[in-house]
Amino acid sequence: MSSPLFPRTPSTPAPVPAPADVIVVGAGPTGLLLAGDLAAAGVRVTVVEKRARESNLTRAFAVHARTLEAFDARGIAEPLLATGPFLDTLRIFGRGKIDLSRLPSRFPGVLMTPQYETERVLEERALKAGAVMRRGAEVTGLRQDADGVGVDLRTDEGGGAETLRAAYVVGADGVRSAVRRALGMPFPGKSVLRSVMLADVRLEAEPDGLPAFNSVNGSFAFLVPFGDGYYRAIAWQRGSDLPAGAPVDLDELKAVTRAAFGTDFGMYDARWTSRFHSDERQVPRYREGRVFLAGDAAHVHSPAGGLGMNAGLQDAANLGWKLAAVLHGTAPDTLLDSYHDERHPVGQQVLRISGALVRAVLLASPVARGLRDAVAMAAAAVPFATDRGALMISGIGIDYPAPPGAHPLTGRRAPDLPLAERPGEPSRLYEALRAGTYVRVLPRGGGAPPHEKAGVTTVTRADARTTTLLVRPDGYVAEAAALG
Repeated sequence: MSSPLFPRTPSTPAPVPAPADVIVVGAGPTGLLLAGDLAAAGVRVTVVEKRARESNLTRAFAVHARTLEAFDARGIAEPLLATGPFLDTLRIFGRGKIDLSRLPSRFPGVLMTPQYETERVLEERALKAGAVMRRGAEVTGLRQDADGVGVDLRTDEGGGAETLRAAYVVGADGVRSAVRRALGMPFPGKSVLRSVMLADVRLEAEPDGLPAFNSVNGSFAFLVPFGDGYYRAIAWQRGSDLPAGAPVDLDELKAVTRAAFGTDFGMYDARWTSRFHSDERQVPRYREGRVFLAGDAAHVHSPAGGLGMNAGLQDAANLGWKLAAVLHGTAPDTLLDSYHDERHPVGQQVLRISGALVRAVLLASPVARGLRDAVAMAAAAVPFATDRGALMISGIGIDYPAPPGAHPLTGRRAPDLPLAERPGEPSRLYEALRAGTYVRVLPRGGGAPPHEKAGVTTVTRADARTTTLLVRPDGYVAEAAALG
């Protein structure tokens, strides 16, 4: 019996004469992780990026636990962890906080690091694996047929035009996605916050408790350290309606910070500033024939909770191994439908969580804000309540649908199990996942399963549990069974 979690029916796609099997549009974190996964799996992949040079734009800064686990399964978590502070607590509303230290993960917290550090690590991996990078190339259109997709490009080199062809195309090109526009895909939703200010600044005085957040009388400000002497500042004031491209004046940023905190902490030396409008939007479909949308091209929401980049990276982790399996002929094309089936509900969930957080921030009534702060502080004293919040914000608590009658573990994130110690073999599950294959986890003394599928790495768990697992390349359980 086949399922999206573990397809059993092989299907060999028709050969496509093209310089790439997959074209990934967009060299942000989502596109780079996807390109690295595809290249590592032996898929010919070309990344097309409109920017001619790498950008210092660094709106995203929070790397949550589930994303760090995905990086660990690719051997790149440790280099990224060295780039910023790792926090085990998130402060919310007055004295309320979410304790991340209790997360059942190797990474019980959140890494605060500029987005360009995440992109650097991901791009190095993708290029090392063989991905081709085409910068300064803008997508102007695309056409798909039964055998592939043609992507029209306008390049910086003399304003030339060319067309690339591939079996599949993934639009990971952000909120203004050219791929989404070329598909004619609607992007329904609305604007939530206008004229949000961002800056990387130095402070003369460090706030008590980091990250620091406060909201007072229509103003809010957020400060988090990057570990290099700079802090990310996010600030907004009710009634401000400057366009997204308007420059951010440091005095304006300081004034809003003082309104929120009662002090601007001696803010100075802004090395980077930006202003943006925050929308809540999601496409109705993540797949249109041979074209897929991922990351901000598929879903955008408020920065509350730091969920955006992480959701996009998990989109990429979900899609990459499926594309590779179909292109290698070890899975049917229908497996690719499960990308939408699994990730679209997660996008809706992220919209709900971030939307609830930002609406709590925007409460205008002092009475309502006082009640909000009291509820947040009371919830912080109840481990069950904060544990549930930590699981959802971190991504650790996200599951995928399982077929009817499946074992309860099917579709759930696999924990990083310790494995039996054997010379030259991985000592834990996420090290075994670095092979990029399914991983069969056997209980001690369980023996090898009969008729094992080709391309599956078999390991033995070190604990005494008798459950056997088949773990997908993205770290989710495809099958489970209790032995004995």
